[in-house]
Amino acid sequence: MTDKPKFEVIDRRKIKAEEEQENQQAPAPVAPEQQAPPAPGEPKPGPRLVVSEPASEAAEAEGGLPPAPTAKESEAQKAAYDASAQRLEDLVRAQNPAAGAPPAVTFENLVQQFYVSALIQMGAGAPEGQQPRVDIMGARATIDMLAVLEEKTRGNLSQVEENTMQAALFEARMAFLELTNMISLHAVPPVPPQDKQ
Repeated sequence: MTDKPKFEVIDRRKIKAEEEQENQQAPAPVAPEQQAPPAPGEPKPGPRLVVSEPASEAAEAEGGLPPAPTAKESEAQKAAYDASAQRLEDLVRAQNPAAGAPPAVTFENLVQQFYVSALIQMGAGAPEGQQPRVDIMGARATIDMLAVLEEKTRGNLSQVEENTMQAALFEARMAFLELTNMISLHAVPPVPPQDKQ
């Protein structure tokens, strides 16, 4: 074993302090009286009215988010993603020739992912003999996301997809109710008032 560390720690505070020192040593701006007078036809120095173009309603609705990628950018990105995924799949098959092509990801897989995540956050799947780790607030957020997905896809699902969604949402909510009831039963009861004699 060598004494040489395998990584290097850089203290960013030192870099920031050096940048601040450089900024303090920068020359002060020239006072307006010392500046040369503007040439004829140039605007005079000083405050000016700045008129900005009205923002589009879409930009205001998005809360100032950057513009969405263009269709051409999206297509190029998707092609690069697909090529990268194919290379990864080829590497996996080279290591395990018996492995077939992975099944296509479907809407049911998405719903099941949310459902399983919620159950794991509620302590399911803990190794036997170990205390389950419960993230009740995380489970609630996951179930709420599943409910948002149900609301946003309402009317656009096949019967099988709709049944999968409703069953997953029902089961996740029931598990949440059972867990929260158990938590409230095991909560510390209030101290009963003592009779004064």
